[in-house]
Amino acid sequence: MGWKTLDEMDLAGKRVLCRVDINVPVDKGKVTDDTRIRRIVPTVLDILARGGKPVLIAHFDRPKGKVVPEMSLRVTLPALRAALGRSVTFVETLEALEAGTEEQGEADVLLLENIRFHPGEEKNDPDFCARLAGLGDIYCNDAFSAAHRAHASTEGVARLLPSCAGRLMQAELEALEAALGTPKRPVVAVVGGAKVSTKLDLLGNLVEKVDHLVIGGGMANTFLAARGIDVGKSLCEHEMTETAEQIRLKALDLGCNIVLPSDVVVAREFKAGAENETVPATECPDDAMILDAGPEAVKRIEDLFAGAATVIWNGPLGAFEIEPFDTATNAAARAAALLTKAGKLISVAGGGDTVAALNKAGAAEAFTYVSTAGGAFLEWMEGKTLPGVAALEG
Repeated sequence: MGWKTLDEMDLAGKRVLCRVDINVPVDKGKVTDDTRIRRIVPTVLDILARGGKPVLIAHFDRPKGKVVPEMSLRVTLPALRAALGRSVTFVETLEALEAGTEEQGEADVLLLENIRFHPGEEKNDPDFCARLAGLGDIYCNDAFSAAHRAHASTEGVARLLPSCAGRLMQAELEALEAALGTPKRPVVAVVGGAKVSTKLDLLGNLVEKVDHLVIGGGMANTFLAARGIDVGKSLCEHEMTETAEQIRLKALDLGCNIVLPSDVVVAREFKAGAENETVPATECPDDAMILDAGPEAVKRIEDLFAGAATVIWNGPLGAFEIEPFDTATNAAARAAALLTKAGKLISVAGGGDTVAALNKAGAAEAFTYVSTAGGAFLEWMEGKTLPGVAALEG
Protein backbone atom coordinates (compact mmCIF):
# COMPACT_ATOMS: atom_id res chain seq x y z
CA MET A 1 0.00 0.00 0.00
CA GLY A 2 1.19 3.50 -0.77
CA TRP A 3 0.33 5.17 2.54
CA LYS A 4 2.43 5.58 5.67
CA THR A 5 1.57 4.50 9.20
CA LEU A 6 2.32 6.25 12.48
CA ASP A 7 5.36 3.99 12.84
CA GLU A 8 7.02 5.76 9.92
CA MET A 9 6.56 9.28 11.31
CA ASP A 10 8.82 11.25 13.67
CA LEU A 11 6.30 12.66 16.14
CA ALA A 12 8.57 13.97 18.90
CA GLY A 13 7.78 17.60 19.63
CA LYS A 14 5.35 17.74 16.70
CA ARG A 15 1.76 18.93 16.66
CA VAL A 16 -0.29 16.20 14.97
CA LEU A 17 -3.55 17.14 13.28
CA CYS A 18 -5.59 13.99 13.74
CA ARG A 19 -8.84 13.63 11.79
CA VAL A 20 -11.15 11.38 13.78
CA ASP A 21 -14.80 10.36 13.60
CA ILE A 22 -16.52 10.88 16.95
CA ASN A 23 -19.93 11.61 15.43
CA VAL A 24 -21.59 9.64 18.21
CA PRO A 25 -25.25 9.31 19.25
CA VAL A 26 -26.29 11.78 21.94
CA ASP A 27 -29.43 12.04 24.06
CA LYS A 28 -30.21 14.86 26.49
CA GLY A 29 -26.67 16.16 26.33
CA LYS A 30 -24.95 12.82 26.97
CA VAL A 31 -23.18 10.36 24.69
CA THR A 32 -25.23 7.16 24.58
CA ASP A 33 -22.75 5.00 22.65
CA ASP A 34 -19.03 5.75 22.89
CA THR A 35 -17.88 3.03 20.46
CA ARG A 36 -16.41 5.49 17.95
CA ILE A 37 -14.64 7.37 20.72
CA ARG A 38 -13.09 4.19 22.12
CA ARG A 39 -11.87 3.18 18.68
CA ILE A 40 -9.64 6.27 18.31
CA VAL A 41 -7.93 5.72 21.68
CA PRO A 42 -4.99 3.62 20.33
CA THR A 43 -4.07 6.32 17.82
CA VAL A 44 -4.27 9.22 20.29
CA LEU A 45 -2.31 7.40 23.00
CA ASP A 46 0.30 6.29 20.45
CA ILE A 47 0.85 9.89 19.34
CA LEU A 48 1.24 10.95 22.98
CA ALA A 49 3.60 8.09 23.81
CA ARG A 50 5.89 9.13 20.98
CA GLY A 51 6.07 12.77 22.02
CA GLY A 52 3.43 14.24 19.73
CA LYS A 53 0.61 16.62 20.60
CA PRO A 54 -2.73 15.39 19.17
CA VAL A 55 -5.10 18.05 17.84
CA LEU A 56 -8.34 16.25 17.15
CA ILE A 57 -10.39 17.44 14.18
CA ALA A 58 -13.87 16.01 13.81
CA HIS A 59 -17.42 16.72 12.66
CA PHE A 60 -20.71 16.31 14.44
CA ASP A 61 -23.98 16.02 12.55
CA ARG A 62 -24.57 18.24 9.48
CA PRO A 63 -24.43 21.98 10.27
CA LYS A 64 -23.70 22.73 6.59
CA GLY A 65 -21.06 25.40 7.09
CA LYS A 66 -22.86 27.31 9.84
CA VAL A 67 -22.40 27.49 13.59
CA VAL A 68 -25.20 25.44 15.15
CA PRO A 69 -24.81 25.36 18.96
CA GLU A 70 -26.79 22.11 19.22
CA MET A 71 -24.14 20.44 17.06
CA SER A 72 -21.14 21.40 19.17
CA LEU A 73 -18.50 18.74 19.81
CA ARG A 74 -18.28 19.93 23.40
CA VAL A 75 -20.88 17.27 24.24
CA THR A 76 -18.26 14.56 23.58
CA LEU A 77 -15.71 15.90 26.07
CA PRO A 78 -16.69 13.83 29.15
CA ALA A 79 -16.72 10.58 27.14
CA LEU A 80 -13.47 11.50 25.38
CA ARG A 81 -11.67 12.28 28.65
CA ALA A 82 -12.96 9.07 30.23
CA ALA A 83 -11.86 6.92 27.28
CA LEU A 84 -8.40 8.48 26.98
CA GLY A 85 -7.70 8.96 30.69
CA ARG A 86 -5.86 12.16 29.73
CA SER A 87 -6.54 15.88 29.89
CA VAL A 88 -8.47 17.19 26.89
CA THR A 89 -8.98 20.89 26.22
CA PHE A 90 -11.79 22.06 23.99
CA VAL A 91 -10.87 24.80 21.49
CA GLU A 92 -13.90 26.74 20.28
CA THR A 93 -12.46 28.44 17.18
CA LEU A 94 -9.65 28.21 14.68
CA GLU A 95 -8.56 31.68 15.80
CA ALA A 96 -8.19 30.44 19.38
CA LEU A 97 -6.11 27.48 18.21
CA GLU A 98 -3.94 29.75 16.08
CA ALA A 99 -3.40 32.15 18.99
CA GLY A 100 -2.72 29.43 21.54
CA THR A 101 -3.22 29.68 25.30
CA GLU A 102 -1.51 28.43 28.43
CA GLU A 103 -4.36 25.94 28.92
CA GLN A 104 -3.84 24.55 25.42
CA GLY A 105 -0.13 24.22 26.09
CA GLU A 106 -0.68 22.25 29.29
CA ALA A 107 -3.36 19.90 27.94
CA ASP A 108 -2.41 16.47 26.65
CA VAL A 109 -4.97 16.58 23.84
CA LEU A 110 -6.79 19.38 22.04
CA LEU A 111 -10.26 18.98 20.53
CA LEU A 112 -11.25 21.54 17.92
CA GLU A 113 -14.90 22.55 17.59
CA ASN A 114 -17.02 20.94 14.84
CA ILE A 115 -15.03 21.39 11.64
CA ARG A 116 -18.24 21.49 9.60
CA PHE A 117 -19.13 24.83 11.18
CA HIS A 118 -16.78 26.21 8.50
CA PRO A 119 -18.09 26.48 4.90
CA GLY A 120 -14.56 25.81 3.61
CA GLU A 121 -14.58 22.28 5.06
CA GLU A 122 -17.11 20.57 2.78
CA LYS A 123 -16.09 22.77 -0.17
CA ASN A 124 -12.46 21.64 0.31
CA ASP A 125 -11.54 25.29 -0.13
CA PRO A 126 -7.77 25.68 -0.83
CA ASP A 127 -7.43 28.70 1.49
CA PHE A 128 -9.18 26.85 4.29
CA CYS A 129 -6.98 23.80 3.69
CA ALA A 130 -3.87 25.98 3.96
CA ARG A 131 -5.18 27.50 7.18
CA LEU A 132 -5.76 24.06 8.66
CA ALA A 133 -2.31 22.88 7.58
CA GLY A 134 -0.82 25.85 9.40
CA LEU A 135 -2.12 24.47 12.67
CA GLY A 136 0.11 21.40 12.72
CA ASP A 137 3.31 19.71 11.63
CA ILE A 138 1.94 16.28 10.70
CA TYR A 139 -1.46 15.06 9.48
CA CYS A 140 -2.90 11.75 10.65
CA ASN A 141 -6.19 10.44 9.27
CA ASP A 142 -7.94 8.03 11.62
CA ALA A 143 -11.41 8.50 10.14
CA PHE A 144 -11.88 5.91 7.42
CA SER A 145 -15.64 6.43 7.82
CA ALA A 146 -15.20 9.93 6.35
CA ALA A 147 -12.60 8.95 3.74
CA HIS A 148 -15.16 8.90 0.93
CA ARG A 149 -15.59 12.66 1.38
CA ALA A 150 -13.21 15.05 -0.42
CA HIS A 151 -13.33 17.63 2.37
CA ALA A 152 -10.61 19.92 3.66
CA SER A 153 -9.95 17.88 6.81
CA THR A 154 -10.08 14.50 5.04
CA GLU A 155 -8.37 15.23 1.73
CA GLY A 156 -7.10 18.78 1.23
CA VAL A 157 -4.86 19.12 4.29
CA ALA A 158 -3.38 15.65 3.68
CA ARG A 159 -1.74 16.99 0.54
CA LEU A 160 -0.11 19.91 2.40
CA LEU A 161 1.53 18.12 5.35
CA PRO A 162 3.54 14.92 5.89
CA SER A 163 0.67 12.45 6.24
CA CYS A 164 -0.11 9.01 7.60
CA ALA A 165 -2.95 6.70 8.56
CA GLY A 166 -3.91 6.31 12.22
CA ARG A 167 -4.30 2.90 13.85
CA LEU A 168 -8.02 2.60 13.14
CA MET A 169 -7.60 3.71 9.52
CA GLN A 170 -4.65 1.33 9.16
CA ALA A 171 -6.66 -1.61 10.52
CA GLU A 172 -9.57 -0.83 8.21
CA LEU A 173 -7.41 -0.54 5.09
CA GLU A 174 -5.46 -3.70 5.90
CA ALA A 175 -8.68 -5.64 6.49
CA LEU A 176 -10.21 -4.48 3.23
CA GLU A 177 -7.03 -5.20 1.31
CA ALA A 178 -7.06 -8.72 2.77
CA ALA A 179 -10.72 -9.14 1.76
CA LEU A 180 -10.79 -7.66 -1.73
CA GLY A 181 -7.35 -6.47 -2.78
CA THR A 182 -5.22 -9.61 -2.57
CA PRO A 183 -7.52 -12.09 -0.79
CA LYS A 184 -6.91 -15.71 0.08
CA ARG A 185 -9.21 -17.81 -2.09
CA PRO A 186 -11.89 -19.02 -2.42
CA VAL A 187 -13.71 -15.78 -1.58
CA VAL A 188 -17.40 -15.78 -0.64
CA ALA A 189 -19.33 -12.50 -0.56
CA VAL A 190 -22.68 -12.24 1.21
CA VAL A 191 -24.80 -9.33 0.04
CA GLY A 192 -28.25 -8.77 1.49
CA GLY A 193 -30.67 -5.94 1.98
CA ALA A 194 -33.87 -4.69 0.48
CA LYS A 195 -33.03 -3.34 -2.96
CA VAL A 196 -30.88 -4.33 -5.91
CA SER A 197 -31.07 -0.72 -7.17
CA THR A 198 -29.01 0.59 -4.22
CA LYS A 199 -26.24 -1.98 -4.68
CA LEU A 200 -25.70 -2.15 -8.44
CA ASP A 201 -22.11 -0.87 -8.28
CA LEU A 202 -21.37 -3.22 -5.42
CA LEU A 203 -22.70 -6.30 -7.21
CA GLY A 204 -20.99 -5.31 -10.45
CA ASN A 205 -17.62 -5.05 -8.71
CA LEU A 206 -17.98 -8.18 -6.59
CA VAL A 207 -18.76 -10.54 -9.47
CA GLU A 208 -15.36 -9.58 -10.88
CA LYS A 209 -13.51 -10.33 -7.64
CA VAL A 210 -15.17 -13.16 -5.71
CA ASP A 211 -15.74 -16.85 -6.35
CA HIS A 212 -19.21 -17.11 -4.82
CA LEU A 213 -21.79 -14.34 -4.36
CA VAL A 214 -24.58 -15.15 -1.91
CA ILE A 215 -27.59 -12.87 -2.38
CA GLY A 216 -30.16 -12.53 0.40
CA GLY A 217 -32.96 -10.34 1.70
CA GLY A 218 -35.32 -8.53 -0.62
CA MET A 219 -32.58 -8.47 -3.26
CA ALA A 220 -32.83 -12.24 -3.60
CA ASN A 221 -36.53 -11.90 -4.44
CA THR A 222 -35.68 -9.66 -7.38
CA PHE A 223 -33.14 -12.20 -8.67
CA LEU A 224 -35.68 -15.01 -8.24
CA ALA A 225 -38.29 -12.98 -10.14
CA ALA A 226 -35.73 -12.40 -12.90
CA ARG A 227 -35.72 -16.17 -13.39
CA GLY A 228 -39.47 -16.21 -13.81
CA ILE A 229 -40.19 -17.37 -10.25
CA ASP A 230 -43.37 -16.00 -8.63
CA VAL A 231 -42.49 -14.33 -5.31
CA GLY A 232 -46.07 -13.54 -4.24
CA LYS A 233 -46.39 -10.37 -2.18
CA SER A 234 -42.70 -10.28 -1.30
CA LEU A 235 -40.63 -7.13 -1.41
CA CYS A 236 -39.35 -7.16 -4.98
CA GLU A 237 -38.12 -4.62 -7.53
CA HIS A 238 -39.84 -6.04 -10.58
CA GLU A 239 -38.52 -3.13 -12.66
CA MET A 240 -34.97 -4.32 -11.86
CA THR A 241 -35.34 -7.93 -13.02
CA GLU A 242 -33.64 -7.29 -16.34
CA THR A 243 -30.70 -5.69 -14.54
CA ALA A 244 -30.54 -8.62 -12.12
CA GLU A 245 -30.40 -11.01 -15.04
CA GLN A 246 -27.57 -9.00 -16.62
CA ILE A 247 -25.62 -9.28 -13.37
CA ARG A 248 -26.23 -13.05 -13.31
CA LEU A 249 -24.99 -13.42 -16.89
CA LYS A 250 -21.92 -11.28 -16.18
CA ALA A 251 -21.14 -13.47 -13.16
CA LEU A 252 -21.56 -16.61 -15.27
CA ASP A 253 -19.16 -15.22 -17.85
CA LEU A 254 -16.58 -14.39 -15.17
CA GLY A 255 -16.87 -17.71 -13.35
CA CYS A 256 -18.52 -16.23 -10.28
CA ASN A 257 -21.19 -18.49 -8.77
CA ILE A 258 -24.33 -16.56 -7.75
CA VAL A 259 -26.14 -18.30 -4.88
CA LEU A 260 -29.86 -17.71 -4.33
CA PRO A 261 -31.99 -19.38 -1.63
CA SER A 262 -33.29 -22.80 -2.62
CA ASP A 263 -35.93 -22.66 0.12
CA VAL A 264 -37.54 -19.72 1.88
CA VAL A 265 -39.57 -18.86 4.97
CA VAL A 266 -42.88 -17.19 4.09
CA ALA A 267 -45.62 -15.49 6.09
CA ARG A 268 -48.81 -13.55 5.46
CA GLU A 269 -47.97 -10.86 8.01
CA PHE A 270 -44.82 -8.87 8.63
CA LYS A 271 -44.68 -8.96 12.41
CA ALA A 272 -42.80 -10.71 15.20
CA GLY A 273 -43.93 -14.26 15.75
CA ALA A 274 -46.10 -14.29 12.61
CA GLU A 275 -47.34 -17.71 11.54
CA ASN A 276 -44.92 -18.96 8.89
CA GLU A 277 -43.88 -21.93 6.82
CA THR A 278 -40.86 -23.09 4.86
CA VAL A 279 -41.35 -23.80 1.17
CA PRO A 280 -39.14 -24.28 -1.92
CA ALA A 281 -38.17 -20.89 -3.36
CA THR A 282 -40.17 -21.79 -6.47
CA GLU A 283 -43.39 -22.28 -4.48
CA CYS A 284 -44.10 -19.03 -2.64
CA PRO A 285 -47.90 -18.74 -2.22
CA ASP A 286 -49.54 -15.83 -4.04
CA ASP A 287 -50.73 -14.27 -0.79
CA ALA A 288 -47.46 -14.68 1.15
CA MET A 289 -44.18 -12.78 1.59
CA ILE A 290 -40.67 -14.24 1.60
CA LEU A 291 -39.11 -13.01 4.86
CA ASP A 292 -36.08 -15.24 5.34
CA ALA A 293 -33.91 -17.89 3.74
CA GLY A 294 -34.78 -21.48 4.64
CA PRO A 295 -32.69 -24.18 6.36
CA GLU A 296 -31.49 -25.74 3.07
CA ALA A 297 -30.27 -22.34 1.90
CA VAL A 298 -28.47 -21.79 5.22
CA LYS A 299 -26.81 -25.22 4.99
CA ARG A 300 -25.51 -24.35 1.52
CA ILE A 301 -24.08 -21.07 2.80
CA GLU A 302 -22.44 -22.83 5.73
CA ASP A 303 -20.88 -25.34 3.33
CA LEU A 304 -19.54 -22.49 1.19
CA PHE A 305 -18.02 -20.86 4.27
CA ALA A 306 -16.42 -24.17 5.29
CA GLY A 307 -14.67 -24.37 1.91
CA ALA A 308 -13.72 -20.68 1.75
CA ALA A 309 -10.63 -18.78 2.87
CA THR A 310 -12.24 -15.32 2.91
CA VAL A 311 -15.78 -14.08 3.57
CA ILE A 312 -17.00 -10.53 2.94
CA TRP A 313 -20.41 -9.67 4.38
CA ASN A 314 -22.76 -6.77 3.71
CA GLY A 315 -26.45 -7.01 4.55
CA PRO A 316 -28.76 -9.53 6.26
CA LEU A 317 -30.25 -12.64 4.67
CA GLY A 318 -33.80 -11.88 5.82
CA ALA A 319 -35.95 -9.54 7.92
CA PHE A 320 -33.49 -9.92 10.81
CA GLU A 321 -35.09 -7.18 12.90
CA ILE A 322 -37.99 -9.43 13.91
CA GLU A 323 -38.12 -13.03 15.09
CA PRO A 324 -38.22 -15.65 13.73
CA PHE A 325 -37.05 -14.08 10.47
CA ASP A 326 -33.55 -13.54 11.86
CA THR A 327 -32.86 -17.29 11.84
CA ALA A 328 -30.88 -17.53 8.60
CA THR A 329 -28.77 -14.44 9.31
CA ASN A 330 -28.00 -15.63 12.85
CA ALA A 331 -27.07 -19.17 11.78
CA ALA A 332 -24.84 -18.09 8.89
CA ALA A 333 -23.17 -15.37 10.98
CA ARG A 334 -22.41 -17.84 13.78
CA ALA A 335 -20.99 -20.33 11.29
CA ALA A 336 -18.61 -17.68 9.92
CA ALA A 337 -17.69 -16.66 13.46
CA LEU A 338 -16.82 -20.23 14.49
CA LEU A 339 -14.64 -20.78 11.42
CA THR A 340 -12.89 -17.46 12.05
CA LYS A 341 -12.25 -18.36 15.69
CA ALA A 342 -10.77 -21.66 14.54
CA GLY A 343 -8.34 -19.79 12.28
CA LYS A 344 -9.87 -21.23 9.13
CA LEU A 345 -11.45 -18.06 7.74
CA ILE A 346 -10.77 -14.36 7.24
CA SER A 347 -14.11 -12.60 7.76
CA VAL A 348 -14.71 -8.92 7.05
CA ALA A 349 -18.11 -7.26 7.42
CA GLY A 350 -19.55 -3.77 7.29
CA GLY A 351 -22.59 -1.58 6.77
CA GLY A 352 -25.16 -0.37 9.30
CA ASP A 353 -27.63 -3.25 9.11
CA THR A 354 -24.76 -5.72 8.91
CA VAL A 355 -23.16 -4.55 12.15
CA ALA A 356 -26.55 -4.62 13.89
CA ALA A 357 -27.30 -8.11 12.55
CA LEU A 358 -23.92 -9.54 13.57
CA ASN A 359 -24.21 -8.01 17.03
CA LYS A 360 -27.71 -9.48 17.37
CA ALA A 361 -26.34 -12.89 16.41
CA GLY A 362 -23.52 -12.55 18.94
CA ALA A 363 -21.04 -13.10 16.11
CA ALA A 364 -19.45 -9.68 15.56
CA GLU A 365 -16.59 -10.03 18.05
CA ALA A 366 -15.34 -13.23 16.41
CA PHE A 367 -15.14 -11.72 12.91
CA THR A 368 -11.68 -10.75 11.72
CA TYR A 369 -12.85 -7.18 11.19
CA VAL A 370 -16.19 -5.42 11.44
CA SER A 371 -16.25 -1.98 9.85
CA THR A 372 -18.47 0.73 11.27
CA ALA A 373 -17.62 3.01 8.35
CA GLY A 374 -20.94 2.73 6.51
CA GLY A 375 -20.75 4.66 3.24
CA ALA A 376 -16.95 4.51 2.99
CA PHE A 377 -16.99 0.73 3.43
CA LEU A 378 -19.60 0.35 0.70
CA GLU A 379 -17.75 2.62 -1.73
CA TRP A 380 -14.56 0.64 -1.16
CA MET A 381 -16.45 -2.59 -1.87
CA GLU A 382 -17.83 -0.96 -5.01
CA GLY A 383 -14.27 -0.47 -6.23
CA LYS A 384 -14.36 3.32 -5.97
CA THR A 385 -11.37 5.48 -5.13
CA LEU A 386 -11.78 7.10 -1.71
CA PRO A 387 -10.42 10.67 -1.70
CA GLY A 388 -9.21 10.46 1.90
CA VAL A 389 -7.20 7.32 1.14
CA ALA A 390 -5.89 8.56 -2.23
CA ALA A 391 -4.59 11.74 -0.53
CA LEU A 392 -2.50 9.66 1.89
CA GLU A 393 -1.05 7.72 -1.02
CA GLY A 394 -0.30 10.85 -3.02
